[in-house]
Amino acid sequence: MSYREESYYTPKAYSQILTQGVDLSTISLEELKALWRKTIAEGMHGICFSIYEDGQEPGDDISIEQVERRVKILKPYTQAIRSFSCIEGNEYVPEVAKKHGLKTLVGAWLSDDKDDNEQEIEGLISLAKAGYVDVAAVGNEVLYRNDLTLEELLSYIKRVKAALTGLDIPVGYVDAYYEFSRHPELVEHSDVILANLYPYWEGCPIAYALGHMQAMYGQVVDAAQGKPIIITETGWPSEGGNLKGAFAGEEAAMKYFIDAMQWTKTNEIPIFYFSSFDESWKTGDEGDVGAYWGLWDKNEQLKF
Repeated sequence: MSYREESYYTPKAYSQILTQGVDLSTISLEELKALWRKTIAEGMHGICFSIYEDGQEPGDDISIEQVERRVKILKPYTQAIRSFSCIEGNEYVPEVAKKHGLKTLVGAWLSDDKDDNEQEIEGLISLAKAGYVDVAAVGNEVLYRNDLTLEELLSYIKRVKAALTGLDIPVGYVDAYYEFSRHPELVEHSDVILANLYPYWEGCPIAYALGHMQAMYGQVVDAAQGKPIIITETGWPSEGGNLKGAFAGEEAAMKYFIDAMQWTKTNEIPIFYFSSFDESWKTGDEGDVGAYWGLWDKNEQLKF
């Protein structure tokens, strides 16, 4: 999908073209792998940046050299990169991405640690004023985790918007798709709606996952008040077990990626696929599947 600048700024009438997806019963494993390789070679709008190597975790300081190595790997396959934090080396991600001609969606990671939040917010503002930010995301799934109250979160969003006045940088907040229906104030104070769509985490079998993702997106459209929408995360783990009817596995992961790319390209929907590289540290919070969401493995090799 070619990068469409207006996708970030210009609302458009909602008219979703439903695509059917890959039928796993009619395709061999080798044919599926070939289609997956073809799909990834054709490129994607955006991808979520996995910064941590095996043995690293949040709290570690990451070097600009490590960031650049991984950005170079992703560059042939994507037009944009999403980062999640503005401290501990994460601030290098948008800088390096811009150096390599990529667009950026830059996030400030907010939690219940107010001191860290100050560093994140000031970091995001500084990166934006330096020209490294195309879209600013103030927080990620903060309400889902109950880390801040809605009022606290809105104060951070308003603060960033005020600081970036006149820079033509849309500001939003990332969370699960249903939070924008629950809290219309989020929509009111956002320039762009940044929604995560995960059929896997709702226990949806892979055969129905594409349709479920399309329905999730429709709910975001209903809540968005005509504002532009970016899918900031969606994906499927390649191993690690199951959640109800959703089973991690290579075939399912390949199918989900192919289906998501076909549907979003057909409908010109901006998407940041989750994720780029497998990250071992994520097994704690998410169970075994947490380590296997990458299109590349932990050794930076394409999985299929």
